[in-house]
Amino acid sequence: MRQPTFFIPHGGGPCFFMDDPAGMWSRMETFLARFIADLPERPKALLVVSGHWEEPGFAVQDGAKPGLLYDYYGFPDHTYQLRWDAPGAPDVADRAATLLADAGFPTARDGARGWDHGVFVPLKVAVPGADIPTAQLSLRADLDPAAHIAAGRALAPLRDEGVLIVGSGMSFHNMRVRNGDATAPADLFDAALTEAVTDPDPQARDARLAAWEAMPHARFAHPREEHLIPLMVAAGAGADDAGAHVFGDHVIGWKVSGYRFG
Repeated sequence: MRQPTFFIPHGGGPCFFMDDPAGMWSRMETFLARFIADLPERPKALLVVSGHWEEPGFAVQDGAKPGLLYDYYGFPDHTYQLRWDAPGAPDVADRAATLLADAGFPTARDGARGWDHGVFVPLKVAVPGADIPTAQLSLRADLDPAAHIAAGRALAPLRDEGVLIVGSGMSFHNMRVRNGDATAPADLFDAALTEAVTDPDPQARDARLAAWEAMPHARFAHPREEHLIPLMVAAGAGADDAGAHVFGDHVIGWKVSGYRFG
């Protein structure tokens, strides 16, 4: 069965593993806990593109047993002891590198890098048993949206091989604003982004996403777009399948969304 692709929000640092008396992250956590569990067929492997790994060109993590990168700062001590010990997926990494190279994207390999928190934090919620082999793909440091959409299209055959492609970021990511200062422009940006993702014409969808900077309040939403670009890979890998809005919530005044293709 062909797997869909997803763009998921991964929250703030290790937010799902800390006290949250107001339930700020609870709806996002519920979504993350179900987006894989509710699929008609469990993926054989995951390929995750996180907003926290950039290389000059694309790169794949092809280690057999990656460690974790606790690449967040100022959180409680116990969050630096979290574990998510899923096996790597060197075969998926190799296949992804080949598909990208065949599409004209030279792709490096890194067997030593651990999974950053854009991978292990949401997947610790989604796959608590850590029993789905996982590979990670970097962003390309130029953050060219059209190139990342094209890279996603090159990776689309993985979906027919049982691999779930997941872009992990945040649809709004401006750490300098929150609450009332953020809500109105965040809502407008989110509406435009969702309208683009759900455009019924896949070519028009991809063109609109590639031109994301023209959306209302785009640079307010993303002063730097590394947390948005994983969406481009997920959309590209969605190929001609429709995009759907599958999660939405307000967190610290931000409108945050998740999307599915296929």
